[in-house]
Amino acid sequence: MNGFFNILKPPGLSSAAVVGAVKRLTGEKRVGHAGTLDPEAAGVLPVMVGRATRLFDYLVDKEKSYVAECAFGTATDTEDAQGTVIAEGSHYPALAECARAAARLTGDILQRPSVYSAIKQGGKPLYDRARRGEDVEAPLRPVHIERITLLEERPNHGLLLRVDCGRGTYIRSLCRDLGELTGCPAHMRFLLRTRSGAFTLAEAHTLEELAQACDEGRPERLLIPPEAPLGHLPAVRVKPGFVRLAASGTAPEKHNLTESLPASLPEGGAVRVFGGDVFLGIAARSGDGLRWQAVLPPEE
Repeated sequence: MNGFFNILKPPGLSSAAVVGAVKRLTGEKRVGHAGTLDPEAAGVLPVMVGRATRLFDYLVDKEKSYVAECAFGTATDTEDAQGTVIAEGSHYPALAECARAAARLTGDILQRPSVYSAIKQGGKPLYDRARRGEDVEAPLRPVHIERITLLEERPNHGLLLRVDCGRGTYIRSLCRDLGELTGCPAHMRFLLRTRSGAFTLAEAHTLEELAQACDEGRPERLLIPPEAPLGHLPAVRVKPGFVRLAASGTAPEKHNLTESLPASLPEGGAVRVFGGDVFLGIAARSGDGLRWQAVLPPEE
C-alpha cells in the first residue's frame, strides 16, 4: 500500500501509538505521521504508508485548524488540563475582553511554548528537562495565527475557540496568553484538530474503522492516493513512450521526456510528475530542467 490514512486520533493516545496501530493492522512496515498531536488532544492525524513516506516534505502542513476550550480561573505548569495548578484568579473576562485579547494574538506573533513541549534544547526535549526539575525556558518563536473565532461560552468559565493558524503554533500556549492578556489565569481544557493541510475532520476515519476495513481485506478503501494531498504543486506529464524510462529514475527532462515546465516555477520549485494519469513522483527545477526528488514508480 502506498498513500495516506486520515486518522481521527482519540484523546489519550500518542501520535507514535497511532503509527504503531496502523503498522499492526496493515502489516506495512513503512508508516509515519505528518504533524504530531499531543496525547490528550484529538483530531486529524495524517498517516503516511509505504512509499508515500517519501512525500512528507511536500505536504502542506502550514494551514491547520483547531477547536479548543480555554478555561479561565487557573493556570497549570503544562498549560493544559493535565498539569498542576500554579496560579488562580477570579477576574473572569467578558467576551469583549477576550475578543480584544484575541485580536492582539492574531497575525505574525512571537509565541513562547510550554516547557512541557517537545521542542529540543541542548539536544533533549524540553519536557524531559522540565520533568527532571531543571530550570528551563522555551525560546520565543515566530508563528502565524490567521484567525481566532470566539464560538461560545462553556460551563466553569470556559470559552470555546476556533483557531486557524500555521505550523508550530501551540494552542495551549495561546490559551495561557489569553489569560495573561485578560488578567485571569487560564489553561487549555480541550483540543480538537479539525484540519491539517489537505486533511479534514469530515474525511477522517477512526482506528476502529481501519481495523474493520483490514478485517474485510480492503484497507485500501480508506487509503488516500499519494498525489491527492499534493494538489498545490504544479503538474508535468511525461510524453507517451517515455514513462518506463522516467519511472526508472531517468531525469524527467532528459531527452525532452516531459512537456514544458511552468514558466513561473522557481529554481528548486517542486512539481508532480505523471505518466498519463499515473503519478510517478516529485521532481524539482534545476536550471532549465528537472531533478528527481522522490520517485514513486507504478507497481507495474
